[in-house]
Amino acid sequence: MTDPNTPHRRRWTRWAFYSHLWLGVVATLALASISVTGVLLNHKRGLGLMPDVPHETDAPLASSLSLDDLALRAFRAVPAEARPGWNEADGVKPGLIDRMDVRPRDGFVKVRFRDRDNTEATVDLATGKVLHVGPRNDVFLEKLHSGEIFGDGFILLSDVAAVALAVTLITGYWLWLSPRLIRGRETGVK
Repeated sequence: MTDPNTPHRRRWTRWAFYSHLWLGVVATLALASISVTGVLLNHKRGLGLMPDVPHETDAPLASSLSLDDLALRAFRAVPAEARPGWNEADGVKPGLIDRMDVRPRDGFVKVRFRDRDNTEATVDLATGKVLHVGPRNDVFLEKLHSGEIFGDGFILLSDVAAVALAVTLITGYWLWLSPRLIRGRETGVK
């Protein structure tokens, strides 16, 4: 007895096979890049890509200096190349700062600049003492991991790769399961 759903199932299986094949081929490069950079980012401190600034504080958060004052202290501490055209009389130019990562538990703020070396200054929240100044070597990996390194439009590449991975997994399971379902029907096993 022939199953009336067989032509439909064959079309679905053929679609699943070619979708699985070509999505796998196309997505491999993006997924390999995301995977490798993800592993490296998970171990960035151990690989020396991110400075480890040991610092303990018992100062209450209320004793912290203002973000403006902390940024100004960071500006003063970094090399002139990280702050081109900056004059202290101008105050803090927000366009020169990429981000400020405030870590109250550790008692410091990391001020990362928008320069070629991704210079970062770590400043104590309460005293304003500069604890560390140096390049952040993991920024390239972060931008490659997110797709940002190729421009804002490529950030969606990570999303597309994730969807391609999901479709590849689903079609792979279908390609594995479909022959077993057909064999089960042919032998009468339910």
